[in-house]
Amino acid sequence: MKFALVDDIKTEAVKGAKGICPSCGSEMIARCGNFKINHWAHKGRRKCDPWWENETIWHRSWKNNYPIEWQEISLLDEKTGEKHIADIQANDGLVIEFQHSYINPEERFSREKFYKKMVWVVDGTRLKKDYPRFMKGKSDFITTNKPGIFKVDFPDECFPYAWLESSVPVVFDFGKLFESISGISNPMYCLFPKHENYYALIAEINRKTFIKTTLNGEWLSRTEEFLKQSKKTKLNRTFIQPIENTIRRKPSKYVLERGKWKKRRRF
Repeated sequence: MKFALVDDIKTEAVKGAKGICPSCGSEMIARCGNFKINHWAHKGRRKCDPWWENETIWHRSWKNNYPIEWQEISLLDEKTGEKHIADIQANDGLVIEFQHSYINPEERFSREKFYKKMVWVVDGTRLKKDYPRFMKGKSDFITTNKPGIFKVDFPDECFPYAWLESSVPVVFDFGKLFESISGISNPMYCLFPKHENYYALIAEINRKTFIKTTLNGEWLSRTEEFLKQSKKTKLNRTFIQPIENTIRRKPSKYVLERGKWKKRRRF
């Protein structure tokens, strides 16, 4: 964890320090070395939140964009007694979870159900194949009458399968590896949870804009309004043209059935 309570103050780890876990109240010790980023660990091998993952520099750089008082917030379900630590919780209740490691669909679903108003930010460069797959798949993005909004008929050819059924927006961070489609500097790609027929909706967004709208409280209202409007009226198909002239590849191994992506049957 980035913070522990030292004299009831949120404090980052320094060599030799001891503190208290803000979530469970257990003793924590500072881990500071040359190979891992400075962090707090529970004394012994205790972990108070099974959803917690070891942090990387990628995690920390994202967290540092937000006020300290928004970081590592312990949230409790009063009905069930279940408690988890959100990476970020904004003043409007929006939870932002930064995910680097693999997450199984069951845990992803549980976290979305627990946090409700949330958005994922996913490290799009975790595996060697992630970035090349996206680069290959984005050649089939279909432009719409709304700048920066695209459709794709086989989203599994762009993004990891584990995220295709997410019930909340998933923002993929590919770093500074490539040029944007729309000329946006330092772009990220947001996969929306609502699918229009057999198409998935994707938005190309600027990193600074994402941070700004999550800081000032506009993210929730903007995304909710966009999904509401896209559900009411189909994006104007008369303006849709492929970004590049490409030859259609073999059909995807997955097909959308009743709003969920399932593996195609052989027969």
